[in-house]
Amino acid sequence: MSSPSDQLIRSRQPEPAKPTSSFTVEIQGLSHWYGRGSTRRQVLQAVDLRIEPGEVVLLTGPSGCGKTTLLTLIGALRQVQQGDLWVFGQQLRGAGRGQRQRLRRRIGMIFQGHNLLRCLSAEQNVQMGSDLLEGLSYRARRDQAREWLRAVGLDDHMAKRPHDLSGGQKQRVAIARALAARPQLLLADEPTAALDSTTGREVVELLRRLAREQSCSVLMVTHDPRILDLADRLMRMEDGRLFKAEE
Repeated sequence: MSSPSDQLIRSRQPEPAKPTSSFTVEIQGLSHWYGRGSTRRQVLQAVDLRIEPGEVVLLTGPSGCGKTTLLTLIGALRQVQQGDLWVFGQQLRGAGRGQRQRLRRRIGMIFQGHNLLRCLSAEQNVQMGSDLLEGLSYRARRDQAREWLRAVGLDDHMAKRPHDLSGGQKQRVAIARALAARPQLLLADEPTAALDSTTGREVVELLRRLAREQSCSVLMVTHDPRILDLADRLMRMEDGRLFKAEE
């Protein structure tokens, strides 16, 4: 059930436009602000972007230019203020809380803070992703969690809790948890930042394989020049504006 504030925002918005095609993500004229009055600051300026099923897009740019804000809007974690944003053909401008929650079940998110539950083991944290899938037994969800942990190189750390893991290991658990949900769209904010060069490349290759095999679109924010060649397309953001990155 949507809140009164959600209903008020929707009442002020024009009727949503229709997406022009079957892109996983389609954005037209997306702008966003933080603050109010004299402290109001624009962080996204008329962003246009399309991402196809199975495509891997890397997004670069200086800190504070709006990259993470764009990810959270696409991930339905924030309300769209201005412009059109479709994910899986669903318009997020004016979308209520329930619609955004349902949409997030189809999206995998990897953020720098890891967001692991401290009271759970690595295996149990990853199984939280598998728990989003319908029709799987407990054993199947557990086995899938173990498979993803092996895929990110944590075979010997499944029973460990987050406080017993290094920063890079926590990041790999977070990556495995996102993949365990079999997302149709994966949003990743600096997923290789805490990883060494070999592991970082292996993880991105794993994400690319997921994209190919499951038609999962990947949008990844990165400052890591070692993985740029793994992308289908490079984009760059500066001062809230999105550009095609120079080759």
